[in-house]
Amino acid sequence: MAVAVALTTQCPYCIEIHKKAAIAAGATQGELAEVVFVAAVLRAGGAVTHGVHVLDETAT
Repeated sequence: MAVAVALTTQCPYCIEIHKKAAIAAGATQGELAEVVFVAAVLRAGGAVTHGVHVLDETAT
Protein backbone atom coordinates (compact mmCIF):
# COMPACT_ATOMS: atom_id res chain seq x y z
CA MET A 1 0.00 0.00 0.00
CA ALA A 2 2.82 2.42 0.88
CA VAL A 3 4.46 1.79 -2.49
CA ALA A 4 1.21 2.60 -4.29
CA VAL A 5 0.79 5.84 -2.36
CA ALA A 6 4.40 6.83 -3.04
CA LEU A 7 3.94 6.14 -6.75
CA THR A 8 0.70 8.12 -6.81
CA THR A 9 2.29 11.12 -5.11
CA GLN A 10 5.41 10.65 -7.28
CA CYS A 11 7.90 11.09 -4.44
CA PRO A 12 11.15 9.39 -5.57
CA TYR A 13 12.53 9.18 -2.02
CA CYS A 14 9.34 7.60 -0.68
CA ILE A 15 9.21 5.18 -3.61
CA GLU A 16 12.73 3.95 -2.87
CA ILE A 17 12.17 3.63 0.89
CA HIS A 18 8.85 1.80 0.55
CA LYS A 19 10.09 -0.41 -2.30
CA LYS A 20 12.99 -1.62 -0.13
CA ALA A 21 10.65 -2.22 2.81
CA ALA A 22 8.22 -4.15 0.60
CA ILE A 23 10.99 -6.36 -0.76
CA ALA A 24 12.31 -6.95 2.76
CA ALA A 25 8.79 -7.97 3.80
CA GLY A 26 8.69 -10.53 0.98
CA ALA A 27 6.91 -8.69 -1.85
CA THR A 28 7.46 -10.37 -5.21
CA GLN A 29 8.23 -8.71 -8.53
CA GLY A 30 4.70 -9.63 -9.62
CA GLU A 31 3.19 -7.90 -6.59
CA LEU A 32 5.31 -4.80 -7.18
CA ALA A 33 4.23 -4.78 -10.83
CA GLU A 34 0.60 -4.93 -9.75
CA VAL A 35 1.18 -1.97 -7.43
CA VAL A 36 2.62 0.01 -10.34
CA PHE A 37 -0.49 -0.62 -12.42
CA VAL A 38 -2.86 0.22 -9.55
CA ALA A 39 -1.05 3.54 -9.03
CA ALA A 40 -1.19 4.24 -12.76
CA VAL A 41 -4.94 3.65 -12.79
CA LEU A 42 -5.41 5.97 -9.83
CA ARG A 43 -3.42 8.75 -11.52
CA ALA A 44 -5.22 8.25 -14.82
CA GLY A 45 -8.57 8.27 -13.04
CA GLY A 46 -7.88 11.80 -11.84
CA ALA A 47 -6.95 12.90 -15.35
CA VAL A 48 -10.17 11.47 -16.76
CA THR A 49 -12.27 13.05 -14.02
CA HIS A 50 -10.72 16.49 -14.50
CA GLY A 51 -10.59 16.05 -18.27
CA VAL A 52 -14.38 16.04 -18.34
CA HIS A 53 -14.23 19.69 -17.29
CA VAL A 54 -11.89 20.48 -20.17
CA LEU A 55 -14.29 18.90 -22.62
CA ASP A 56 -17.43 20.46 -21.15
CA GLU A 57 -18.74 22.75 -23.91
CA THR A 58 -20.88 24.75 -21.48
CA ALA A 59 -17.93 25.79 -19.31
CA THR A 60 -16.79 29.38 -19.58
